[in-house]
Amino acid sequence: MTVIAPRVLVVDDDESICWVLSKALDKAGFAVTVAHSGPEALERLALDPPSIVLMDIRMPGMSGLDALEKIRSERRDVQVIIMTAQSTMTHAIEAMKRGAYDYVTKPFDTDQVTALVARAAGEAGLPPPAEETAEKSEVTPIVGRSAQMQEVFKAIGRVAGKDVTVLLRGESGTGKELVAQVIHANSRRVSGPFVTVNAAAIPRDLLESELFGHEKGAFTGAAAQKRGKFEVAHGGTIFLDEIGDMELSLQAKILRVLQEKTFERVGGNDTIKVDVRVIAATHQNIEDLVAAKRFREDLYYRLNVFPIFLPPLRERMEDLPHLVSHFVDAFRHELGTGRMHVSPRAMDLLKGYDWPGNVREMENTIKRAMILSTTGTILPDALPDHLRGRARRQRVAKDESLERFLEEKLGTFVRQMRYVEGSDLYHMVVSKVERTLIAMALRATGGNQIKAAETLGINRNTLRKKIKELRIPVEKGKAEA
Repeated sequence: MTVIAPRVLVVDDDESICWVLSKALDKAGFAVTVAHSGPEALERLALDPPSIVLMDIRMPGMSGLDALEKIRSERRDVQVIIMTAQSTMTHAIEAMKRGAYDYVTKPFDTDQVTALVARAAGEAGLPPPAEETAEKSEVTPIVGRSAQMQEVFKAIGRVAGKDVTVLLRGESGTGKELVAQVIHANSRRVSGPFVTVNAAAIPRDLLESELFGHEKGAFTGAAAQKRGKFEVAHGGTIFLDEIGDMELSLQAKILRVLQEKTFERVGGNDTIKVDVRVIAATHQNIEDLVAAKRFREDLYYRLNVFPIFLPPLRERMEDLPHLVSHFVDAFRHELGTGRMHVSPRAMDLLKGYDWPGNVREMENTIKRAMILSTTGTILPDALPDHLRGRARRQRVAKDESLERFLEEKLGTFVRQMRYVEGSDLYHMVVSKVERTLIAMALRATGGNQIKAAETLGINRNTLRKKIKELRIPVEKGKAEA
């Protein structure tokens, strides 16, 4: 029986990218054709439609996003994977909103792209049509080029146009409210209000009135009727921050709003109907709260329709320089400081800190440093003492720990080898340590050479050269925990 190879159309105005992808996909068993622009891709699609299109965003004449929209409107059985060297929040969200199967950033690992294309080929013909959405308003961009944040952007793009409840999870300061704003701005409710309620910041005896409003005379001090946040948010989105701090009695009323879209004001009898999308957030382990009977299980399932996890800053430190640049640029207008840059030593200190307060702590740190800086450069002296001291202690502790380890493991070996003539001890140890270190980094990253190079702090080309020189086997698989 003849097996027909899945057809892939690679679209990029860069000849080298097309060549590399064609070779890799052809080797994996795909039938590959190439186009160098959006219009050429559409022509090829009409003549001989492929199963998968792998397409760049930035091309002359027609952008990849416009070509994607055209393809999705005419051929919903074709999976489209978007490629770009500009890994921005807007591009990732827009690609997913317009119906892309996935979104990858350059430079990429060809093995990963091949695996992604294979997965798309297995699902060709299944994706639903892209949702129509209203024009989005301007919101503060979320800064992040790391793989973790690209997944967050793709999740936002997938869910923004679907009118379902979203649960945002992550440590304090990771930007949950900002993500909620971006979801709202890319939804069909963008013309409606976006209302925020922080359950942890409002006294418990006032929270019910804040959420549902009250009638005149409902309690001491209720001198007039007041609309609650759910009424104010009618037709839009309500963001319930720190939902895990809400009392069980209020949780029952939130559940009713989600189920029936109705509630009564405090002290009132009239049933009020609202049309509101709920986005909730918590930094707590909500499953533990459910197990401890401090959070309603039925409400948890209602809120957890589409969960999004926001990683802490310490787990995406490759984003730190971009965040620093973003805040410096944003605050120079607010503070009137003019252009500023961060000295290499100050940047090293920022990178050496683990940021328990996450992006919010970094934002405040940069603003303070800009106020204290009298020149156009942020120097180490402008950074908080605890940051400088902690970074220094962490670095010293790591250096000392490594030295102790090497002394313990190599001490006996060195003493034995001093009696061996012509042992070439230096080159023997260095080559063995280098080979072992690289092999361990590859195992820890599941064979991902890009991530392994980042972990080791070396160039990817250097890593490839070392793998070849030292004959290190590279096995693809799950990264070590």
